[in-house]
Amino acid sequence: MEVVCLDLEGVLVPEIWIAFAEKTGIEKLRLTTRDVPDYDVLMKGRLDILREHGLKLADIQSVISSIEPLEGAKEFLDELRSVTQVVILSDTFREFASPLMRKLAWPTIFCNSLVVDDDGNITGYTLRQKDGKRKAIEHLQAMGFRCFAAGDSYNDLTMIKTADSGSLFRAPENILEEYPELHLSTTYDDFLKTIKEFLNA
Repeated sequence: MEVVCLDLEGVLVPEIWIAFAEKTGIEKLRLTTRDVPDYDVLMKGRLDILREHGLKLADIQSVISSIEPLEGAKEFLDELRSVTQVVILSDTFREFASPLMRKLAWPTIFCNSLVVDDDGNITGYTLRQKDGKRKAIEHLQAMGFRCFAAGDSYNDLTMIKTADSGSLFRAPENILEEYPELHLSTTYDDFLKTIKEFLNA
């Protein structure tokens, strides 16, 4: 039996923090896991910026409510889910994800959670587990699943390499230069074709 594991941001929906950076005008919030390989460093920097500017969870959620899936993503995901099991493996947070999952017809998602105080300030975060994407693939394989994994960022690389097959999707140039051996899809049609080839192998 097969299961397809997909990253969320950059693959199915726009990058949440980039959208928030555009709303607030804070350029440093544009940094994502495409730019910073160490997720802890990235998140601690984000929390420092939120604290410095007095920005709360509700401010981010307000921006998220206006985000729509990438063009063609919902149709791609609908067709994919009609032929195989799909799990979203994301380093986003459940406090961010719900509005986006609703717009994608509620696919299964494994993600992290935020620590929020009584005043709505984000004071920290709790990882589901360290390197959780790779470990999710390993556990699925241990249960007898053949896994296909895809994403666009540094934090997706270990799950792609651990999976039975995988692909980058619209990854930035710096990642493509560092990992030229990884397959790349740039359209949902090609992405779907690549995944179906794996399913039919």
